[in-house]
Amino acid sequence: DLELLRQFTRDHSQAAFTALVQRHVNLVYSVALRQVRSPQLAEEIAQSVFADLARDAAKLKPDTVLVAWLHSVTRRTAVDVIRKESRRQLREQLAYEMNITNAPDASWQHIEPLLDEAVAELDETDRAAVLLRYFENQSLRAVGQQLGVSDDAAQKRVSRAVERLREFFAKRGVSVGAGGLVVVISANAVQAAPAGLAVTISAAALAGTAATTSTFIAATTKTIAMTTLQKTLVTATLAVLAGAGIYEARQAAQLRDQVQTLQQQQAPLTEQIQQLQKERDTATNRLAGLLVENSRLKSNPNQSELLKLRGEVSVLKNAANDSTATAAKAWLARVAQLKQRLAQTPESNIPELQLLSEEDWLAAVKDRNLNSDIEYRRALSTLRCAGENMFASKVQNALQKFYKDKGKQFPTDFSQLQPYFDSTVDEAILRRWEITSSKTVPNLGFGPMLITQKAAVDDMFDQRIAIGENGMGSTDFLSSEYRSALQSVYKAYSAANNGQNPTDVSELLPYATTPEQQTGIQKWMQRKLLDK
Repeated sequence: DLELLRQFTRDHSQAAFTALVQRHVNLVYSVALRQVRSPQLAEEIAQSVFADLARDAAKLKPDTVLVAWLHSVTRRTAVDVIRKESRRQLREQLAYEMNITNAPDASWQHIEPLLDEAVAELDETDRAAVLLRYFENQSLRAVGQQLGVSDDAAQKRVSRAVERLREFFAKRGVSVGAGGLVVVISANAVQAAPAGLAVTISAAALAGTAATTSTFIAATTKTIAMTTLQKTLVTATLAVLAGAGIYEARQAAQLRDQVQTLQQQQAPLTEQIQQLQKERDTATNRLAGLLVENSRLKSNPNQSELLKLRGEVSVLKNAANDSTATAAKAWLARVAQLKQRLAQTPESNIPELQLLSEEDWLAAVKDRNLNSDIEYRRALSTLRCAGENMFASKVQNALQKFYKDKGKQFPTDFSQLQPYFDSTVDEAILRRWEITSSKTVPNLGFGPMLITQKAAVDDMFDQRIAIGENGMGSTDFLSSEYRSALQSVYKAYSAANNGQNPTDVSELLPYATTPEQQTGIQKWMQRKLLDK
């Protein structure tokens, strides 16, 4: 890839750039398609991404992994395109295309909407490893060569990345094994782009780099936000102009006139669509407004843009049919109920909840009716787990930077870790966590020292997260608190019953000889009752 880029930047080799496009167009097209759910718009985004590559090729660092760069730029471009498109017109167009899209297998249906967000959550090295291995289907040797590591190290990084992807999906209710996840991603993550798209992109991107007037650049930029029909005609016009070598301002002015004419011709059709979908738009706009309002509260610009994209995609999905819009209203009502319950029970709140998005609140209630105290407790536990996991990811990133700077030393106090966070961390959050021995949360294997929560808010449902030098994971608080105490009880039961395991937790009570063991069994019995 880098050699082709050098040929392109050094010799202005169109053949080298075309080879790069043909090599990676399937990846870029597939990432764009997952974001916007529209084949035509995905083609537009792919053209824009490769135009950016043609423009910025000389600026890329020598150690750039091109597939990782393309993945990031494609996601950012999708954010811009969705924001610039006419909201109402785009909703209806994409909703229609979503309805007619062939359904993939059940596992892929759950994974697909979250895949690119999951990949983006990985650190830079892990993201490059998983993209090269399973999106580009390269061998471990090829992955290692591009990352500058051995085959074994490449295998470890790929396995680590897959495990983090699996954990990401598990936190969002998508349960899939590492092996199954690899199979599904390898089979579905990269789809064949439409025939001829690579040629069209190469022509359009190279034509864009050859343009010399600001008016032509402005006209090219406008094509990103045009409708599919307009984009097709403008791209065709650009291809003719590029082939003839005519880039003067007069042709650019004619191109703008054609675009304006097309926009005027489309106005009556837009009005018809708006009239037919008026009731549907009322419901979807309401949800979009709430999501956008939440996005504005986020201080991180990149996260803000991503949340806006999520909101747009959610709106498009909700607009697909009236029944989905009705479900969305019900979810919003339950979110309001849950927030009211949280206000009534402040002891259920934790400062990590400030890190959550509106989407996280929706995820906590969409599969629950909130018609009992147990349902409220489960929903609040889900929220706490989401917030704590977001903070844990920040801790893990800071810990990696700390290791690099301090030579694999583990911090003994959060004050040592503070300078390595990407942004200031609320002291109230840090007070809920501790740096402790791995004996506090045994059997996770993340190293001799861990960073974990000091205590649970609701030990029946809350998860205990542990971050160490070898990774991050979680277990329920009951397991971490009473595991060692109950192991001896299980052994005693097994010895007295010819090696058999109990069929019910209550059968262990006669073998509990300490108050801690008896308390642990009682809590497990309560948990079993709550799970029914």
